[in-house]
Amino acid sequence: MWLFAVSVPLLPALLMVSRRCRVKVSSLCRRALNWALGLVQGRACVRSTHAFVFSNCTHGKVDSVLQTFDLYAETRPSLSIGPETGEALDDVVRRVRPSRALELGTHCGYSSVRLLRLLPPAGRLITVELDPLAAELGEEIILVAGFKHSQVLTSPSAEAIPALRSRPGPDQRGGGGFELVLMDHDPRQYLPDLLALERDELLCRSGCSVLLVNRRRRAEDLGEVLDHIRARAGRCCSIRTELPFMVEIFYQKENTETEGRSVGGTSEVGMKLFRLGRARCG
Repeated sequence: MWLFAVSVPLLPALLMVSRRCRVKVSSLCRRALNWALGLVQGRACVRSTHAFVFSNCTHGKVDSVLQTFDLYAETRPSLSIGPETGEALDDVVRRVRPSRALELGTHCGYSSVRLLRLLPPAGRLITVELDPLAAELGEEIILVAGFKHSQVLTSPSAEAIPALRSRPGPDQRGGGGFELVLMDHDPRQYLPDLLALERDELLCRSGCSVLLVNRRRRAEDLGEVLDHIRARAGRCCSIRTELPFMVEIFYQKENTETEGRSVGGTSEVGMKLFRLGRARCG
């Protein structure tokens, strides 16, 4: 009887805790379900896109491969970035002319093919994909398009980036590193991966364009990484181009360090001359 008397005042608190736990568990379950559905739908999309492109394109003809991708996307859901974003990507690649490029998010191989067709003969593309199925099918499409000088890594980007330092590129001008990075994976990983690339000195010091694809065209998806870049404006990185579907960040460390050394050297020489003049006057 005494136990009942004690527990009655605690009932509202117990009900509140139970309700909160139920809400949290429900939220976790919804997230897990959405993740699983996204994975299943993504894999189905990758399979159907690959089957269509593989069966309908002319093997060995890169233009045919890209046109078949676009034809598929006109009537069906597709993970390819599409011609609008693709043309913006082409403009940057032509301007930068990278010999070493990195892609985070292979998907069906569409962006990889667009990149590879504009690289120099000795150029190299490394593309990273989390999903083993997408990596396998994307690599097959790359080969179908006629390209062999690329490498597909199946790994989370956070694990792949530290391992990239041991992979020398064909051109080490500007201290090595990638001259072009295309991020088209999870926007929540854009900032951590950008910081990791910088920390591991994988961005070309003389200049690197980092492209952030914004598939949902929502400003908040890129808010964190863009706020970080704006806070560092004038210090080795800046926003060069900002479109609804893609943002280009330009990274350059070599010139800023050179300018710093030059300013420091001039100041030191000036001080020596000042001291020498004072000594002579004395």
